[in-house]
Amino acid sequence: MSIVATIMNTATGRPIQTMAFGRMPKPWARFNLATGELVTAERIDIGKPAPGKFVAPIEVWVTLKSEA
Repeated sequence: MSIVATIMNTATGRPIQTMAFGRMPKPWARFNLATGELVTAERIDIGKPAPGKFVAPIEVWVTLKSEA
């Protein structure tokens, strides 16, 4: 079962994209975004599931090197 996380920009606080991971990413994990930029996870937040749901929202916070 894969982990679906929302990739968030630490500078703006806005979501960048949604990404699926094979397992829970570590705070130092490195991965490529859809734009091809290599980023490192700085912080991972795990929220509470909605009432009646089993899936918890996961946010991976990254800093982009190039702002376009």
